[in-house]
Amino acid sequence: MRMNEVVFDDSRPVDGYGPGFFRIGGDIVQGAVIILPTGVVPWGGYDDRAALLAAAGSIDVLFIGTGAEIAQIPRDLRTALEGAGLGVEIAASPAACRTYNVLLSEGRRVGLAALTL
Repeated sequence: MRMNEVVFDDSRPVDGYGPGFFRIGGDIVQGAVIILPTGVVPWGGYDDRAALLAAAGSIDVLFIGTGAEIAQIPRDLRTALEGAGLGVEIAASPAACRTYNVLLSEGRRVGLAALTL
């Protein structure tokens, strides 16, 4: 079997995660995080939506990781994001990270906002 390493160009994949942190492109980031084409920034949670809304022109789909378990996000957050033209996909943070990485490796315009485990 032939194995190929995935190449992410200038994008920053999620390399790992654990209680209270994410490893993104080799760097450890403590706490919840937003990963967009413009960079990686801390995320203040569901009430911190400015950076997510500002990304509407640069991504098509935003994956929201809800922590260790899948959970609903606040209805007003979903409405605001979808109103800005973003596709919103909700998953537990591990699944959101994996799916984000797959689509990122395909060159898709994706972003990730994830709560820690």
